[in-house]
Amino acid sequence: MFTSGRCPPTTISRVPSRIKLLVIFGGQSAEHDVSRVTASHVLQAVDPERYEVTPVAIGRDGRWMLAEAAQAALRVGPHCLPDALKVAGPTVEPMSLLAERGPLVALPLLHGPFGEDGTVQGLLELAAVPYVGAGVLASALGMDKAKAKEVFAFHGIAQARWLSWRADEVPADLADRIASELGYPCFVKPANLGSSVGVSKVHDPSELMAAVDLALSYDEWLVVEEAVVGREIELAVLGNLDPKVSVPGEVIPGAEFYDYEDKYHDGKAQLVIPAELDEAVVAQFQRLAIAAYRACRLEGMARVDFFYEEQGPARGPLLNEVNSIPGFTPISMYPKLWQASGIGYSELIDTLIGLALERSERRALRSRTDR
Repeated sequence: MFTSGRCPPTTISRVPSRIKLLVIFGGQSAEHDVSRVTASHVLQAVDPERYEVTPVAIGRDGRWMLAEAAQAALRVGPHCLPDALKVAGPTVEPMSLLAERGPLVALPLLHGPFGEDGTVQGLLELAAVPYVGAGVLASALGMDKAKAKEVFAFHGIAQARWLSWRADEVPADLADRIASELGYPCFVKPANLGSSVGVSKVHDPSELMAAVDLALSYDEWLVVEEAVVGREIELAVLGNLDPKVSVPGEVIPGAEFYDYEDKYHDGKAQLVIPAELDEAVVAQFQRLAIAAYRACRLEGMARVDFFYEEQGPARGPLLNEVNSIPGFTPISMYPKLWQASGIGYSELIDTLIGLALERSERRALRSRTDR
């Protein structure tokens, strides 16, 4: 049965009384600044009595830096924190940092390539460090919209129509292909990015090539999707082997679509939680959110985004994408959905860390070499 609401306590046989928590933020992607904002809020919310926090910044150039100023600001007060995050300490080698710290849990707050796509997760796996969120495969799938759509199609989960090409495979008759298979307007996106970076709504063929060039400036894979006339519904999923799903929320964009400016700067978008939906429709969305979560082998957390088409073809819920490291400020959809479902912001962080420890222990039982 698919349920929303509070997750049961995570069962772990050995939980240290004070956990070393490595908060990793920044990164090399176009979502670097979004990651910094997320980290600033998480660092304010974690309990210093329960966690020994070490913030680590990854610069735009890929260098790992101990952000000592961020830890000092955590003690001084929240108003100092965002500026303090701009100040990084000495450069460190990632593997030496992880090896020297001893038992800990990593909390990657990285959005986009080189952080949300399985690369940092692979590093943490090699270092045998428990970490919050999806594993290597699930992270890579969640980041690559084209491959994720193929997986969802295999599992029979309804989606909007879409096409995808690598930069060197874009057909000469692209405009005609889109017109015949998707129609206009449509959305053109880089396959491997998030936060609506590099996304364009193309109203007619005259706008197409500029949108393609923009998307391919961020990634070598291109995704083109039909524009669905419908409501934007999002759900939060939390858990490992027995994931739970939140109440649904609705995004009412303040712009023509829910773009980067609308998400992070303009503040005109409205988040309606819970979304006004019939109980049977809510149950349908929750069932599909869990199905998408399991199809990608996600663990820890994910936000699952849908379109709800009620007119025209009236196809109902159409899966848009999954986000393995969703926005995590107190006003972001993922924490707000759980707050509406009975789990507060700080408790949500505690739960995610517990899930990381549970997964690490579960996997360790199967990877022992002394059996």
